[in-house]
Amino acid sequence: MKKLSTPEFSRLREKTRLVLAGRDPADSYGFVNPPIVRGSTVVYPNMEDFLLRKARYTYGTQGNPTIDALVAALNTMEGGAGSVVCPSGLMACTLPLLAVLSSGDHLLVTDSVYRPTRMFCDKMLSRMGVEVTYYDPAIGAGIADLFKPNTKAVWTEAPGSQTFEMQDIPAIVEAAHARDVLVLMDNTWATPLFFDSHKLGVDLSVQAGTKYYAGHSDVLIGTVSARTPALYKRLREAWETLGVIIAPEDAFLTLRGIRTMQIRLKEQMPAGIEMANWLAARPEVARVLHPALPSDPGHAIWKRDFTGASSLFAIELKPVATKAVGAMLDGLSLFGMGASWGGYESLVLPFDCTAYRTATKPGFAGPTIRLHIGLEDLEDLKEDLDAGFARLRAAS
Repeated sequence: MKKLSTPEFSRLREKTRLVLAGRDPADSYGFVNPPIVRGSTVVYPNMEDFLLRKARYTYGTQGNPTIDALVAALNTMEGGAGSVVCPSGLMACTLPLLAVLSSGDHLLVTDSVYRPTRMFCDKMLSRMGVEVTYYDPAIGAGIADLFKPNTKAVWTEAPGSQTFEMQDIPAIVEAAHARDVLVLMDNTWATPLFFDSHKLGVDLSVQAGTKYYAGHSDVLIGTVSARTPALYKRLREAWETLGVIIAPEDAFLTLRGIRTMQIRLKEQMPAGIEMANWLAARPEVARVLHPALPSDPGHAIWKRDFTGASSLFAIELKPVATKAVGAMLDGLSLFGMGASWGGYESLVLPFDCTAYRTATKPGFAGPTIRLHIGLEDLEDLKEDLDAGFARLRAAS
């Protein structure tokens, strides 16, 4: 198998690059996948090399060949100046904030942010002296009106967690960069396959690799990619200082997931859209929150900036008692009830974000449910939900 030069590799199409990225059988004694390298201690041949740290790897917390293989694959996907990997998606959200913020700084955060990230901002950043302001995710270029002299960064997420509002990322980037403000983004929903965050100006792009990267609901991992070498240096410094290391087995499993990621997403995207349309036609459903649907308020932005959609979306039911929702969900046989998503299995999750949103109020009249459509047969999933709606009606 010939080793490709960088220009040759860059000319390959997306699916091929995902298969090849981060691996070279010549470096692995001919084996297709990079081996799992475990270890903490690195020994040096002499004192001079030790004192000067003249080695590719200096200690287990600085990475190893398995982790570097994953990082190489991530750099291929993200197209940035460099990436780091973290032991969870939440750590991938908090690490870049720690890398770029200091006491006295001001941070703008979308009100639709992933709730654990919000909790970090409220409990940790505020204690460290960082001022946090939440803003309407639909603000677009109007974000400029919220900048203060000490504003250092804007946190974005598109679509929003649970409520799936779209954000005008290019407009936010333009306004922020005009004031030397950094733009950070949680891009887990779309992944780099469906949203090229760095190309559109996002400075630090975050992925909960637990979801579509790993793809099999058996790994906790997060990734952060930096757009410029200077930002990567700051990110890497924070990563090394905090000792944010992952297990080599998790790196190996994530690499394995990346090989089939495009195929899985291409299968799950139309399944999610078909299910969303099927649910929109149900008499029990008040509305569907899915930006790929033409009826969605954020559809125009999604169509302009995104090349695809994941299979995660939400629905608002017409007003009904909580016990009826419980009867519907508790009897499902194909949809598991769990907080994660992005794997091969379908999931369902009731949620209520009205208690903690501060800048906006979603205004749901009925109960809300988030769904992730997996790789099961879509007709089987519809039958499972259909039976659930029958239980809901009977319990109402």
